[in-house]
Amino acid sequence: MLILEPKNGAKDVKPGPDWSTLNERLKHKAKVPLLKRFYEAGVVNGETPVSDVEFVALDLETTGLDPSKNDIVSIGLVPFTLSRIHCREAKHWIVKPRKPLEDDSVVFHGITHSDVSDAPDLRRILEEVLATLEGKIVVVHYRRIERDFIEAAVKSRLGETLLFPVVDTLEIESWYYRKPSQKFWSCLMKKPLTSIRLADSRRRYNLPFYQGHNALTDAIATAELLQAQIAHRFGRNYPIKALWR
Repeated sequence: MLILEPKNGAKDVKPGPDWSTLNERLKHKAKVPLLKRFYEAGVVNGETPVSDVEFVALDLETTGLDPSKNDIVSIGLVPFTLSRIHCREAKHWIVKPRKPLEDDSVVFHGITHSDVSDAPDLRRILEEVLATLEGKIVVVHYRRIERDFIEAAVKSRLGETLLFPVVDTLEIESWYYRKPSQKFWSCLMKKPLTSIRLADSRRRYNLPFYQGHNALTDAIATAELLQAQIAHRFGRNYPIKALWR
């Protein structure tokens, strides 16, 4: 099948996995009804143009950066397409971590001990979270946080691993601003690489500034960023399999 080239650079980027086939295998392996239902919702065909894909932006606030040691304290979800962000369907939860909050994480995301004292464990809202994600393509800014933390949280609570395709807006920026040649010259000239953080990436597309480290706000910011990236760099007919990972 033909993969259209991006409008500007990143021609050497390879398509992602065959998630439609992977999802079928995961569906047959799943034993927990909640996860079996998630996989039964299916995954869009990889050849589908991004203009026809239903997305949901996901952002997490966590107690640290290691999913094996740290936990989720907040989840933001925003369904969207390339044409519209469905803010009325957005969801936001504060959840109780399994270990006490540390001062550094409180300073980072502003979620305090009193905020989580009466918050539910993730297990209590997991069905609603997965129902919002199922059948859609999840969009994140740095999948090593969002997907890895969700996978670890589900594994610890249900005993099975949850796997799903994601489009990573940070990775898309890295295709253009983290090329080997750029890294070489940055090191040689002792100059910092172009930032691919969420706020800095948005600025390149003339998107408005939002105060960060709130899961719902960052999810909306990520949705808007993907819309801008596709409009500027790929186009509406670009196949989703070239972007998902």
